[in-house]
Amino acid sequence: MKNGFLFFLFACFTSISLGQIHEVGVSFGGTNYVGDIGKTSYLNPNNPAGAIFYKYNTNPRIALRATFSYLPILGNDLNALTDFRRDRKPNLSFSNTINELAVGLEYNFYEFDLSKAGKTWTPYLLLELVGFQYKNVKDYTSSGQIIYGQKTSYAIPFGIGYKSKLYGTLAFAIETKFRYTFEDDLDFVSIKTPNVKLEGTGNDWYMFTGVSLIYTFGRPACFSNRL
Repeated sequence: MKNGFLFFLFACFTSISLGQIHEVGVSFGGTNYVGDIGKTSYLNPNNPAGAIFYKYNTNPRIALRATFSYLPILGNDLNALTDFRRDRKPNLSFSNTINELAVGLEYNFYEFDLSKAGKTWTPYLLLELVGFQYKNVKDYTSSGQIIYGQKTSYAIPFGIGYKSKLYGTLAFAIETKFRYTFEDDLDFVSIKTPNVKLEGTGNDWYMFTGVSLIYTFGRPACFSNRL
């Protein structure tokens, strides 16, 4: 009886420790931001960006995910859709770079298993915690020149995507991620900026839309067959 019980515990532990799918991948796409300069479209990628990620699938519906993203952003009043920004004098423009680390959950609407017909595609949701670093306005000189610094902050993130099998252990995904920040100077402009007229005082957003190539390995026997 004791030996049988120990064997059962060992089998369960082995199933848990090996019964996972690991995924690594790269994403390429574009970023855009919404703030005090340029366009205010939330889905308008206009600057190349990329990311790398790792996922640990606890089952065919849920994955733990970590992503590092390199996200340049830019804006120009000449591209704005509002008369206020296009007519603002002087016209404002900027470029900045966001380095982001995100950890969280990827929830599949359907079971995702590359080895089983009918389970090789699914839409999904991203629920994450996000920290990011960017170049910010540290202070101003007496003549109004900007003194730059580096700042680390956090954002409220959410995202949606769709992924599907490509071939064998390869898959692809298309996703869009939205980040609402607690900062108002990603564009180096805020209510503290001297001699600048603003339309509002809201915090800045940044977004990423892209395509991912995913490699899957460590396929478990608990919910899939060998490829």
